[in-house]
Amino acid sequence: MSLFDMDERLLDLADKIDLVYSPIIDAKEFPENVDITLIEGAVANTDNERILRQIRERTRVLVSLGDCAVTGNVPSMRNFFTKDSVLQRAYTENVEENKSLPNKDLPRLLPRVLPLHSIVKVDLFVPGCPPSADVIHFTLTELLKGRTPALASLTRFGK
Repeated sequence: MSLFDMDERLLDLADKIDLVYSPIIDAKEFPENVDITLIEGAVANTDNERILRQIRERTRVLVSLGDCAVTGNVPSMRNFFTKDSVLQRAYTENVEENKSLPNKDLPRLLPRVLPLHSIVKVDLFVPGCPPSADVIHFTLTELLKGRTPALASLTRFGK
């Protein structure tokens, strides 16, 4: 949501970018030849891993956005439990009806939740939970100018 906290600065960026893939666009396949991709969240299942690998192949600059993408953060708390115990807790212990594990249409959980750079090469790490609107704006502005912001520049904004 920090992205939307940029308010009118988001409008300034809008004429410089083409949004080609996001949760709000109904694209089924990540497009070819993307200049910059921002990814948040950790890699928890086989679908996450497959899409991340495809994005890396098709993106010039991959940005790991936020602590979950950079370190695994909150999603990696699952790593202290077995996959089976996580599924049991989610689908049988904490429900009132239909207490059963799904047997189709559910991506297979990876043995551990991982940050993005554990799977693919990441070009820029933007920490924060979430990164502030100022940090995201600065990052995008620098990347659009063909410059890679230094981590020190990103952290000077604080949270």
